[in-house]
Amino acid sequence: MIEQEFVTRFVAEMMTAAPIYDGTEDELRAYALETAPTYYEDEDMRAEGPEACAQSDIGYWEEQADD
Repeated sequence: MIEQEFVTRFVAEMMTAAPIYDGTEDELRAYALETAPTYYEDEDMRAEGPEACAQSDIGYWEEQADD
Protein backbone atom coordinates (compact mmCIF):
# COMPACT_ATOMS: atom_id res chain seq x y z
CA MET A 1 0.00 0.00 0.00
CA ILE A 2 1.34 3.41 -0.87
CA GLU A 3 1.62 6.07 1.82
CA GLN A 4 -1.17 8.26 0.44
CA GLU A 5 -3.68 5.40 0.57
CA PHE A 6 -2.57 4.57 4.12
CA VAL A 7 -2.97 8.19 5.21
CA THR A 8 -6.39 8.53 3.56
CA ARG A 9 -7.71 5.40 5.24
CA PHE A 10 -6.13 6.33 8.59
CA VAL A 11 -7.76 9.77 8.50
CA ALA A 12 -11.14 8.30 7.56
CA GLU A 13 -10.98 5.87 10.48
CA MET A 14 -9.79 8.56 12.86
CA MET A 15 -12.73 10.78 11.89
CA THR A 16 -15.11 8.13 13.21
CA ALA A 17 -13.85 9.16 16.65
CA ALA A 18 -14.85 12.80 16.25
CA PRO A 19 -17.63 12.52 18.86
CA ILE A 20 -15.13 11.55 21.59
CA TYR A 21 -12.28 13.82 20.47
CA ASP A 22 -11.68 16.79 22.75
CA GLY A 23 -11.51 19.35 19.94
CA THR A 24 -12.99 20.28 16.60
CA GLU A 25 -13.27 18.04 13.56
CA ASP A 26 -10.73 20.26 11.78
CA GLU A 27 -8.28 19.78 14.65
CA LEU A 28 -8.85 16.03 14.57
CA ARG A 29 -8.28 15.93 10.80
CA ALA A 30 -5.06 17.93 11.18
CA TYR A 31 -3.91 15.63 13.97
CA ALA A 32 -4.68 12.54 11.88
CA LEU A 33 -2.86 13.93 8.84
CA GLU A 34 0.18 14.65 11.00
CA THR A 35 0.09 11.33 12.85
CA ALA A 36 -0.63 8.88 10.02
CA PRO A 37 2.82 9.12 8.39
CA THR A 38 4.49 8.16 11.68
CA TYR A 39 2.52 4.92 11.71
CA TYR A 40 3.27 4.33 8.03
CA GLU A 41 7.01 4.73 8.63
CA ASP A 42 6.98 1.89 11.17
CA GLU A 43 6.93 -1.35 9.19
CA ASP A 44 5.24 -3.34 11.96
CA MET A 45 2.51 -0.74 12.43
CA ARG A 46 2.02 -0.40 8.67
CA ALA A 47 1.50 -4.17 8.51
CA GLU A 48 -1.36 -3.83 11.01
CA GLY A 49 -3.18 -1.55 8.56
CA PRO A 50 -4.33 2.06 8.79
CA GLU A 51 -7.64 1.33 10.48
CA ALA A 52 -6.00 -0.70 13.26
CA CYS A 53 -3.40 2.02 13.74
CA ALA A 54 -6.08 4.70 14.02
CA GLN A 55 -8.04 2.59 16.50
CA SER A 56 -4.87 2.07 18.54
CA ASP A 57 -4.35 5.83 18.69
CA ILE A 58 -8.00 6.38 19.64
CA GLY A 59 -7.66 3.75 22.35
CA TYR A 60 -4.79 5.74 23.83
CA TRP A 61 -7.04 8.83 24.15
CA GLU A 62 -9.64 6.76 25.94
CA GLU A 63 -7.01 5.47 28.38
CA GLN A 64 -5.86 9.03 29.08
CA ALA A 65 -9.44 10.16 29.66
CA ASP A 66 -9.87 7.43 32.27
CA ASP A 67 -6.85 8.60 34.27
